[in-house]
Amino acid sequence: MDGVNEPRRRPSVQRRLVGWWALVGTLSVLAFAANASNPEPVTDALFRYETAIVGALFYLLVLGITLVIASGFDPRESFALRRPTSWGTAIGLSFALLFVLLVVATALEPIFGAGEEQGLDPTGWDPDRAPQFVANFILTAGIAPVVEELVFRGIGFFLLEQFGQAAAIFVTAIAFSLTHGITEGIPVFFVIGVGLAFMRSRTKSIYPPVLMHAGFNGIGVIGGLFN
Repeated sequence: MDGVNEPRRRPSVQRRLVGWWALVGTLSVLAFAANASNPEPVTDALFRYETAIVGALFYLLVLGITLVIASGFDPRESFALRRPTSWGTAIGLSFALLFVLLVVATALEPIFGAGEEQGLDPTGWDPDRAPQFVANFILTAGIAPVVEELVFRGIGFFLLEQFGQAAAIFVTAIAFSLTHGITEGIPVFFVIGVGLAFMRSRTKSIYPPVLMHAGFNGIGVIGGLFN
């Protein structure tokens, strides 16, 4: 039968890159529009079920589009779903970068207020709404890091790597900061994006950035309860 022994055709990287930019551009426009329409940040977003439900549906949609963009590629390449080159290096680098990112974010937060603008800085603990907080913690420290890493340090990094490691690191960091839709938070998110992309570049794996992103978000949410 014709074509039985033919190698599987590799999808066009350039076309998929256009698709990725379309996704990133759409997310950025929607994020900025949403924040512009609601200038006053919600202080109890993490204590609302609707935050978790809407957030989960949003990330499910983004994940679906991301999988379509990456379809046809080997997930070990497009999403870097492979073991790090060295777990020892990955763990050491994770702790070092997590410390640096926390210091930088802590220093910049009072200036730019990225967490407050996102509504991720609760004003205190509300025991009556603990289940809602747990649901949103799972969203913020679990679902969000996984999907965002697949989008930016996964398929985004893979598609941009053709222009060099530095380009992949800085461009994905810029895209990451813009999709949050917070002008004041761009410097903070850019620094975080650079750190995560650097981790992806050094370890050749998506797993360390996911774990570091989840840890960073989790620490940020818990720490917000004591501000």
